[in-house]
Amino acid sequence: MKLTKLHCAVLTALAASGNIYAEEAKKQPKAQIETIEVTATKRSESIQAVPVTVTALTGDSLKTLGVSNFDEYVEFLPNVVFQGTGPGQNEIYIRGAATSQTNISVSSVQALQPSVAFYLDEQPVSMQGRNLDVYATDVERVEVLPGPQGTLFGASSQSGTVRLITNKPNHDGFSAGFDTSISSTKGGDMSNSVEAFFNMSLSDSVAVRVAAYNDFQGGWIDNILNVPSQGGYNGSAVVIDRISGGVLADPENTPITAPKNDSLVEDNINTANYAGARFGLSYIINDEWDLLVQHTQQSLDTEGVFAYDPNLEGETSANRFTPENNNDDFGLTTWTLEGRLDQLDIVYTGGYLNRDINSTIDYTGYTNGGSFSAYYVCNYAGVPAGEQSCADPTKFYKEETSTSRTTHELRLNTSAENRWRLTAGVFYDSQELSTVGLFNIANTSLDGAYDFTNLQRKLAGNDGINSDGFNTPFSSEISFVNDVTHVIDQIAVFGQLEFDISDSITAGFGARWYEIEDSFRGATTTVDVSGRLKAFGDGSTEALTDFFGASEAAAIEDAIANGQLETSLLDDDGKLTVDDIIVKASIDWRVSDDVMIFASYSEGFRPPVTNRVGGGSAKNPQGAFEGFRIPVYSTTDSLDNYEIGFKSTLFDQALRFNATAYYSKISDLQTSRYDPTNISFLVFTDNVGDAEIKGIDGDFSWVASDNLIISGAFSVIDTELTSINDELAGIAPAVGSRLPYSAEFSGNLQAQYFYQLEGDLTGYVNGSISYTGERLASMTMDAYVNEDATQLIYGTGTGLKIEKEADVYAGVNYSDRNGDTFAGGRYVQESYVLANLSFGVTNDEWKAELFIDNLTDKRATLYVDTQQFTPKVVTNRPRTVGFRFSYDFY
Repeated sequence: MKLTKLHCAVLTALAASGNIYAEEAKKQPKAQIETIEVTATKRSESIQAVPVTVTALTGDSLKTLGVSNFDEYVEFLPNVVFQGTGPGQNEIYIRGAATSQTNISVSSVQALQPSVAFYLDEQPVSMQGRNLDVYATDVERVEVLPGPQGTLFGASSQSGTVRLITNKPNHDGFSAGFDTSISSTKGGDMSNSVEAFFNMSLSDSVAVRVAAYNDFQGGWIDNILNVPSQGGYNGSAVVIDRISGGVLADPENTPITAPKNDSLVEDNINTANYAGARFGLSYIINDEWDLLVQHTQQSLDTEGVFAYDPNLEGETSANRFTPENNNDDFGLTTWTLEGRLDQLDIVYTGGYLNRDINSTIDYTGYTNGGSFSAYYVCNYAGVPAGEQSCADPTKFYKEETSTSRTTHELRLNTSAENRWRLTAGVFYDSQELSTVGLFNIANTSLDGAYDFTNLQRKLAGNDGINSDGFNTPFSSEISFVNDVTHVIDQIAVFGQLEFDISDSITAGFGARWYEIEDSFRGATTTVDVSGRLKAFGDGSTEALTDFFGASEAAAIEDAIANGQLETSLLDDDGKLTVDDIIVKASIDWRVSDDVMIFASYSEGFRPPVTNRVGGGSAKNPQGAFEGFRIPVYSTTDSLDNYEIGFKSTLFDQALRFNATAYYSKISDLQTSRYDPTNISFLVFTDNVGDAEIKGIDGDFSWVASDNLIISGAFSVIDTELTSINDELAGIAPAVGSRLPYSAEFSGNLQAQYFYQLEGDLTGYVNGSISYTGERLASMTMDAYVNEDATQLIYGTGTGLKIEKEADVYAGVNYSDRNGDTFAGGRYVQESYVLANLSFGVTNDEWKAELFIDNLTDKRATLYVDTQQFTPKVVTNRPRTVGFRFSYDFY
């Protein structure tokens, strides 16, 4: 059969670590596996020759699979998971190294640093709680490097690195193309997309490339009318009373006003629109030096929510009482200068990222978890028992966040032909985040002892703030404000040496020294964050007394002296500085031209996180919380990883099979904590204990015939908490329990079949199926508390599965609605299977395709979100049928 150009391109599309190529039948009678070039070790190498685990999705793979954004391509990476509440609001986890997420409303203020680094080409673009959601247009490949990559990629590469590599301008002349699609989602809106690129060589030394896109993704979640008698939000004075310390006289009989959403009822509220462009210029300076400059601009606008309420009928229904939206814009300019000095390859690369986020979030659920809920929504102080009442709980949160990031890296590589090979460099990174978060919590219609009609809140300090809130009150309905500036500066020196012990055995060693300075400034309407940290940094009796008062200062000094509070990383100005050296060692044996075995040891880390309310004493200082104080900062958590693996290309390059077994140990695991009953009504970060992870990753590609290619990947993970801090006993899962969000088994299969049609036309069929196993949600065993609250607030349960892990949950000091003690357990994110299918016709220039995503219309539980204290289920898009057309000009 005749293999056309686009036929060959489809043959290269594999959702694993390699690709397929085929030449004209008369030249190459049988298609074979050809390994692709990756830059996982910061030098270009064959993916089968580099002695580390790497998974790569080529640009052709992404097109074949219909993938355009991160939540779509993670479906085909079984050792990678993402958890979050919608586009632009997700975190990435690799190989099971996961922990509790910070509530999206404080993720910019008090979130952990990511454990997975995300790169766009050479630029790190990771962000706490809100990883940059880059649209995958005109992409060369996506590289996933599981396991610690800290020696070459630094902080946030603790458990892995994801790299999105774009197509660069080429100097071969003119090329252009476009892709367009239209689709219909079952029970939802229509979606459509347009992508286009052109590449032009302006001269022998200058080439430009431009790619642009607009992708409107229609919604499928309905904001239905709130009907309390039909699973809707009625509210519960019992819930409000028990989380507020029992302030109501007769909560069972206290009337409560149900919120209304009549004016917001609408179908298909969860829309997303990606729009942007990338501009690239390549300049060949001379035979040895060239310069690449690129700029990417993107706007991501979402409306509504991407989760349904499990207390309502169906899997597309929600009750929201404030219109939600998220506007996320970024501009990224990068530059790379490459050249050669004698025997050294020199690379200087840098980038500047600017990102602006504006969000409005329905915060009504805070009524069911905030320790001041009764104060904000109920009339009870000085009010007779029979006259007490609770008002409409409708609330909102508004955020404006601006971030900037500047990086520079200078590195050198010796010749790949040398018996010893060195990659070494210096790296500088400066990040600044400025955020103002406004919380509307109080009901402004209350006419009891507390008057919230004109709150006139001001900030408690003025150092590092981004508003005029220290001098000028915020608008009358605002109850609480976060206003902080967070600056993280990092400098690092790194190197990796490889030495050929023999023709077939190579040993490697790498190290990275880093120093990170973390400046956390600002204030809330209750806390002078800057002043607090400066007092801890100074550490003198005078400074502590001036800020905290004599009695509290004396208690803090005792806590520091006995090691309960750690402050040694802070300087006199409250700036945190940490430095360390991490290492990596490896050895690989090329058994033959087709088989390699490798083993490695590597280290990863996440830097400390400063707390807004560090040093504060527990609200309920009894039992395990006697004498407890919130850490001034969570300390560095580290991950040590051991792995052994093999890579093979067998049967005359017809089969490729790679697999890696690994063991990881996490020390001082960081997590986000919210414990208003025992500790504080503000979120903080802490180190909760240690964990171990054991697993196996594998992938294969098989050229079954010239017409059929089958590929797949799998991940087997066993996670275990090995120690828990004393004050978390009965709150966090016990020793021996699983870490959250990762399935014990996940895997996928893809198949592509081609057949010849009349003339130069080729038909094809693509199919894929993926399985994700059962996962547990959160690091806190509060599922039964949330379920009981749901019953009281909505008059019905969620129907979600809970795994019981303890007879008693110690995170609350009240009983359930029947007067019984709460057991401890976590929600189960149940297993699911997703299938996609597409049919197409192509020739050398155009391709027309009919596709069906989510063939069986499975509503998967991607994430159980309890950030609003009653669970919401983030789910996937229902069955979607569409048509794609692409045309390439060469």
